[in-house]
Amino acid sequence: MTEFLEVRTTIDTKEGAQKIAETLVSKRLAACVQVSGPLTSTYWWQEKMEVAEEWTCSAKTRRELYEKLEQAIREVHPYDEPEIIATLIVTGSSGYLNWLLRETEESRATGEEAERDS
Repeated sequence: MTEFLEVRTTIDTKEGAQKIAETLVSKRLAACVQVSGPLTSTYWWQEKMEVAEEWTCSAKTRRELYEKLEQAIREVHPYDEPEIIATLIVTGSSGYLNWLLRETEESRATGEEAERDS
């Protein structure tokens, strides 16, 4: 049975968040990425308390794509160590989960890439 995840990351600009969203969706690593913000994050970094304005990306994907999705985020993310966390989706509407499955199938990505390349 397919397991699904919601993967979150934060970034310092709306443009950066949109770049992450477009990267993940175009590579079919996520069926959907919602961008929200701005929000205020307070955290420790290098022995100092920081307060920063950030944007959140919330990606819906299949569990088996997590490693590729994480790598894709790291390739476009400017932070030394970005927040990348995943939560298991324990249930959802069958229509939505079927759509999520279809939109993250490798055959769709391969077929569309071939169409673009021709």
